[in-house]
Amino acid sequence: MGAARAGGELRYRAVERRILDMLESGRLAPGGRAPSLREMSRAAGVSLVTVGRAYEELERKGVLESRPRSGHFLRQGRERLQAPAPRQAPAQEPRAVNRQALIREVLTVVGDRGLLPLGVVAPDERLLPGAQLARILGQVLRDEPAASLNYTPVTGLPALRRQIAFRAQDWGAEVRPEEVLVTSGAIEALHIALRALTRPGDAVLVQAPTYHCFLQLLECLGLRVIEAPSSPATGISPAQVREAVDRFDIRCCILTPNFNNPDGALLPEEAKAEIVEILAGRDIPLVEDDVYGDLHFGPKRPAGFKKWDRKGLVLQCSSFSKTLCPGWRVGWIMPGRFLDRAVDVKFTSSVATATPTQMAVARYLAEGRYDRHLRRLRQTLEDQMRAMEPLLARHFPAGTRVTRPSGGCVLWLELPGGVDSVDLFYRARAEGIGIAPGNVFSTQDRFSHYVRLNAGAVPDEALRAGLQRLGQLAATAQPA
Repeated sequence: MGAARAGGELRYRAVERRILDMLESGRLAPGGRAPSLREMSRAAGVSLVTVGRAYEELERKGVLESRPRSGHFLRQGRERLQAPAPRQAPAQEPRAVNRQALIREVLTVVGDRGLLPLGVVAPDERLLPGAQLARILGQVLRDEPAASLNYTPVTGLPALRRQIAFRAQDWGAEVRPEEVLVTSGAIEALHIALRALTRPGDAVLVQAPTYHCFLQLLECLGLRVIEAPSSPATGISPAQVREAVDRFDIRCCILTPNFNNPDGALLPEEAKAEIVEILAGRDIPLVEDDVYGDLHFGPKRPAGFKKWDRKGLVLQCSSFSKTLCPGWRVGWIMPGRFLDRAVDVKFTSSVATATPTQMAVARYLAEGRYDRHLRRLRQTLEDQMRAMEPLLARHFPAGTRVTRPSGGCVLWLELPGGVDSVDLFYRARAEGIGIAPGNVFSTQDRFSHYVRLNAGAVPDEALRAGLQRLGQLAATAQPA
């Protein structure tokens, strides 16, 4: 019964994707008629009931509308949104970060269950295997009660380190379990990396836009930032990295190769290899944030920078927070030649990551459940992301642009007319909608009319109503 239900779900989602493909390719224009139930049934090789369910879902998501005795049509007023234009500029001079107060305001939306969760990047809890994880955690506590009460080694539970190393080896990293250090989430991993590598006043290269928690860490540690532009399509270019390290005294870099937060950029594999080579030639460490690599929509997981690391200069940081269990705070760092320094910093920050959650995640991975979960999660996130664009096209002001990432769970919107995204943030929060304004993703105000939205939210009636209201607020927002 469960297998049949799962198969049926995959079949109706495949029909949904056919319609969305027609929309994206231009074969189905605004107001255009969708294939009839019988036509789609024959084309997709599924039952009329399955097609009917798919069309009902697309109506519910605002993509199609049903007209009596006429069929289903793509809703009017939904011209396909353009992608944000890439920014071309040289790397900026090193500068201090002054974003702490604004970032703290934005982080008030994290964990606030009274807000529509468009401001925090995480899959909806309904997409995560909460019941399975709870059952495994209970088994761990019953099977090994004494071990679960004690500290693990500072480097982490050996069984979990093995699983993390094995998974990295699958995409090409040459990492042994003893080279993995378990952390309390990716933020602790990044904090450990920066403390192991830098001193106050050092300059760190980041891509712009970049994850606001990077800027928060850099500000707290008294570090200066050099920003190099990132394209939403291909990320930061090797030429930008080379130009920056030639001009400035850079202590290290923090880059996201796979589905950068907030613009969703994916670096081509050859660009990753070239960037590692450029930095290795100058002995500059590269801190890699790869929390979204497992959320690829294509057939193959993209490699991290670590794949091309031959000198131990890449410190890869990641976690299970975006894919499995955000609240459990289980992450890791592969610090390369800086392992001893990283262990010293871990001792002074948290000594050890929580034991029961390490044990439960290790068992979940060992049982082969994670890959099955990821396959479902990736497909759902892709479907949700594609279903959000028609809603944005219908409700947001003319001239709005949006990215189309090939993985991750964020959408990066460029709003027209110089809309002040900070003003929009406060007005949206007052109406129960959480968003992340573009200003928090740079030390400068170059993204003041951009907004990051979480595509991990399930497209239910609350989301549709929230996006409609957010579009209305954007149309009347103050200019930047």
